[in-house]
Amino acid sequence: MKLEVSRRSMIKNVVATVSTGTLLSGFNTPLALGTGSLKGNINHSVCRWCFNDLSVDELCEISKRIGIRAIDLVGPKDWGTLKKHGIDSSMCNGAEINLVDGFNDPKFHAELVKRYTEMIPLVAKAGYKNLICFSGNRRGKDDETGIKNCTEGLKKVIGMAEKHGVTLVMELLNSKRDHADYQCDNTAFGVNLAKNLGSDNFKLLYDIYHMQVNEGNVIDTIRKNKDYIAHYHTAGVPGRHELTPDQELNYTAIMKAILETGFKGWVAQEYIPTGKSLEQRFNDLAKCVQVCDV
Repeated sequence: MKLEVSRRSMIKNVVATVSTGTLLSGFNTPLALGTGSLKGNINHSVCRWCFNDLSVDELCEISKRIGIRAIDLVGPKDWGTLKKHGIDSSMCNGAEINLVDGFNDPKFHAELVKRYTEMIPLVAKAGYKNLICFSGNRRGKDDETGIKNCTEGLKKVIGMAEKHGVTLVMELLNSKRDHADYQCDNTAFGVNLAKNLGSDNFKLLYDIYHMQVNEGNVIDTIRKNKDYIAHYHTAGVPGRHELTPDQELNYTAIMKAILETGFKGWVAQEYIPTGKSLEQRFNDLAKCVQVCDV
């Protein structure tokens, strides 16, 4: 019990420090950047799971002080907390079964249709726009079969998404390192699926980290497939950590390329924090936002 009380106190102290805009160690500008200190060209978000040791309340407080206006991968039970803080839900979740059992296998279609049919109206009623979905693992299926199966399954719910103004967004994940056997592991798979569906209410979540690991050629791929991308995730390569100078991706150049496509959606930080203290982790998050703020 004492350890839990101590942890809560520590988090409150860091939140309080951030709220006052106090300079934190190793950071030469106030962590309390605020939206007014950012350029306003990129809509910044952060993924919930990366800071799971914090409550949603605490993450909202920190996000606001940094200038982050949305939180990714939050389900209905936490939407009320986001609204209380004036924070958007940039990518809703909760309809998917999991990452491996997805639309590429007809045996999951009935369950997925039920889940998405229930969730789409909730997303719309809450005033949100994006709802994540996944292909699932290959389990021996070639891409042609996987695309065919995904098309059949998603066609059963895309009409409802169109009616409610919700976009179903399939995430591109690497299968080389983090999600072995995941089928939508390349941009071509997602784009061909989008063309099959022929709906503006189906798009892709282009995870920059995952696609660098799986196929590379990030900027050119983004430019060529801009019409099919609704959302971006970031993380450093290698390691899936902060966007530091010692990783191989030039995020400033990537963000500039994204802006040049006319993109108006969200860019969410989705890296695994390395900071040992809360103070350092929030410093690092602010720095990552600044790297992407072009």
